[in-house]
Amino acid sequence: MLGARSSAPSRRKTAGVLTALGALVVAGGAAAQAATPPAHTAVAATQHRVLFDNSKAETAGNADWIISTSQPDPLAQNPSPSAEKDWTGALSSWGVALQKTGNYALKTLPSGGTITYGTSSATDLKNFDTFVMPEPNVLLSAAEKTAVMQFVKNGGGLFLISDHTGSDRNNDGADAVEVINDLMSNNSVDSTDPFGFSVDSLNIGTDNPRAIGDPADPVLNGSFGKVTGSIIRNGTTVTLKPSDNPAAKGLVYRTGSSGNTGAFFATSTFGSGRVAFWGDSSPIDDGTGQSGNTLYDGWNDPAGTDAALALNATEWLSGAAGSGDGGNPTPCTAAQLLANPGFELGSSGWTATSGIINNNSGEPARTGAYKAWLGGKGSAHTDTLAQTVTIPAGCAASLGFQLHIDTAETSSTAYDTLKVQVLNGSGTVLGTLATYSNVNAASGYAPRTFDLGAYAGQTVTLKFTVTEGSKLQTSFVIDDTALTVG
Repeated sequence: MLGARSSAPSRRKTAGVLTALGALVVAGGAAAQAATPPAHTAVAATQHRVLFDNSKAETAGNADWIISTSQPDPLAQNPSPSAEKDWTGALSSWGVALQKTGNYALKTLPSGGTITYGTSSATDLKNFDTFVMPEPNVLLSAAEKTAVMQFVKNGGGLFLISDHTGSDRNNDGADAVEVINDLMSNNSVDSTDPFGFSVDSLNIGTDNPRAIGDPADPVLNGSFGKVTGSIIRNGTTVTLKPSDNPAAKGLVYRTGSSGNTGAFFATSTFGSGRVAFWGDSSPIDDGTGQSGNTLYDGWNDPAGTDAALALNATEWLSGAAGSGDGGNPTPCTAAQLLANPGFELGSSGWTATSGIINNNSGEPARTGAYKAWLGGKGSAHTDTLAQTVTIPAGCAASLGFQLHIDTAETSSTAYDTLKVQVLNGSGTVLGTLATYSNVNAASGYAPRTFDLGAYAGQTVTLKFTVTEGSKLQTSFVIDDTALTVG
């Protein structure tokens, strides 16, 4: 942010080491604590509930990251705001824009409040669809980190807004970079890089980052307008780690950067929830706020489309498709997306090794006459079965299939394997859902199900690969596949 910064030297703590997720992880699955709070409540038809945080020194120094001085309810200041100055705060433009649609219910967690999930508090996260943390300057307690992570895991939206390293406005030894990294790397729910990115310890002075070209992305092309770029006026970026969470995606990049480095705005998923990150508070600053603060109007800066980016991201995090023009949200239509899921049309819809989709009685289908029989040769070779599918944005998605494994192997060593993987359009493996082997052989078919919610909004290839050794056979027989969304 361009306003005055703390003159105290940066007192950075050593960031926690982010370890990679195991091969079976698709969207950063986590081991929940013993006492799991109630599941996240579904959004109402036309009211998407957003809680802005003010419990972590968001108004320290020259910052004024609030939508209104009336807290928790901004409507007490003005019940029908039409302009940014109808509410007082440097985020009032953001709040007023959402309020004017009629589709959002906004609240603030006041200074002195505690972040909770699963309590009777009116500002408990279970009562909201999205939680916005605009440049937090105080480390969250262990209980607060658990609350935030459980909230996202159970379906909530989390909007993380950082600032540059050294922006310790309240001089307590922690800046926004450290607060956000600590949340992700030091919590009781999942500390193994759950969102697939880490915040860089940088102070980038001035830049005008540009958006990627993705006409299907709901944040870049939401109902509040098309996003072309943003601004940095002392900020930072994130490093993406898609091997830890394949849903991590850079949308806006620092000049000269692309891929996994220099992402200024990024999105991801965790469990059933969604996450957005922005590397500077300057873009959300509307230049108006409480007296005595030095503010900067980044919201309307012509070098970026910051208003559209903030509002579209809130829309996406809240699951509020179509709210930009006051319309009702469009629900995800329940459907099964795979072509020829039971193989009764032969190889139609599938790309497969010749002959593996058959009605050979040596390995009978579970239903109908046809199935995919991979392996079973008893010699060194590889069989593949694949189908490309587009998973609609905003949808829950699940891959299911029936699997039968039989083998002539007698050892407990895995000689023959089946990998179930998700690939992008370039053939890069985004995630390995499971690996089976001759050790898993059993009579009959067994159902297998995997969450693909992390790939919503993407076109991906589902691929089954069997690698058989040089001696005894193992057959991997697949039938009754389905990719369901809803």
